[in-house]
Amino acid sequence: VQLQASGGGLVQAGGSLRLSCAASGRSISTYGMGWLRQTPGREREFVAGISRSGGNQYYGDFVKGRFTISRDDAKNTVYLQMNSLKPEDTAVYYCAADRLGRGIRGSIHYWGQGTLVTVSS
Repeated sequence: VQLQASGGGLVQAGGSLRLSCAASGRSISTYGMGWLRQTPGREREFVAGISRSGGNQYYGDFVKGRFTISRDDAKNTVYLQMNSLKPEDTAVYYCAADRLGRGIRGSIHYWGQGTLVTVSS
């Protein structure tokens, strides 16, 4: 499966963005999906994951209710709604998938190209 993230950009602190991850090649309905992010000099950080069924969502501790992950299997797309953005959320955000359906918790099998989110203070 190929994954392409989009929706990044420049936003002021306190603003919102919605990231999209469009999949191609295979249906995402059998995959757990999720988002990670990375800033220069740091390891990639788990942001959010959603199970195969969509019934379970997982978030990094820093999210604190600000982000929401969702999936639309009919559109083969995963979303990340980000609200109350902070300058420390500035990063490249990557979409990922896992064959085990666990919302990229513990295993990642596919990565997409990232999209840059910049939050100004």
